[in-house]
Amino acid sequence: MKSAVYVGIDVSQEYVDVVVSGNRSAMRVATASGALETLGQQLMEMEPKLILMEASGGFERLPLTVLQTAGLPVAVVNPRQVRDFARSLGYLAKTDAIDARVLARFAEVLNPEPARRSEEAQEQLRALEVRRRQLIEMIIAERNRLRTAPRTVGRIEEHLRWLEDEVKAIEQGLQDLVESDPDMQARAVILRSVPGIGPVLSFILLSGLPELGRLNRKEIAALVGVAPFNWDSGKLRGKRAVWGGRAHIRSALYMAALVASRRNPVIRAMYERLCAAGKPKKVALVAAMRKLLIILNSMLRTQTKWLEITP
Repeated sequence: MKSAVYVGIDVSQEYVDVVVSGNRSAMRVATASGALETLGQQLMEMEPKLILMEASGGFERLPLTVLQTAGLPVAVVNPRQVRDFARSLGYLAKTDAIDARVLARFAEVLNPEPARRSEEAQEQLRALEVRRRQLIEMIIAERNRLRTAPRTVGRIEEHLRWLEDEVKAIEQGLQDLVESDPDMQARAVILRSVPGIGPVLSFILLSGLPELGRLNRKEIAALVGVAPFNWDSGKLRGKRAVWGGRAHIRSALYMAALVASRRNPVIRAMYERLCAAGKPKKVALVAAMRKLLIILNSMLRTQTKWLEITP
């Protein structure tokens, strides 16, 4: 019987390192001049069960798109998971070739789900939302500089006006893109029907959390990083804590939960109940984030608006 083939790909800006299960040597392939398309053809001949790469600050998107276009099953995982897995195998050193070898072994042992092939509208939405976040960070930095650069206040204020206009243009572009796609428009309408969810958060969720509505409540909470994990050993009963997940989604949910804890009757009731029971406000707010996320997940899965599930 032919054994299954697993492939690990370590991604960098100018090249990728590829290791096929059963081989220790790595093959280096440039990310330009059609080399990735050639790699895709070579891998198709091997009929791999899974190709695995880790998120690399956006550099993984080009090889992911090329290999998915070739019809290959590709999964993208969190780099921290891969590093922890490498340590469990005794790999303390870190090189591109070692990382690719570990990725191939990770795919073979844990066999994560392949990533869904993103549609063009989804990719455009993600790119615009990332650009909006970058502009917001620049606005914050420029506002901080106003306090310490009195001789250049005029130039900084001029730049701030340009940045703010650009954010408005990006947000209008996001809205136009959502309205041009019937599926995204339907999902956005459901999300915005919830008190505390505005246009900006809907853009963030649609672009950065496409799994919303497609996973169960435990999976979506763990994916975002709002699921509490136990810290127990023997007689020790440590405090449960949340960690990992998608930080920018969690930050956006935090602000939404703040609003929902005052204006959303379901979230407010739970938040006040936890505070009355003596829970710290931060713990109650994280619980509100998780509750809000689970509600959104359920609503998208059942295609139900907020008014249809409340009295």
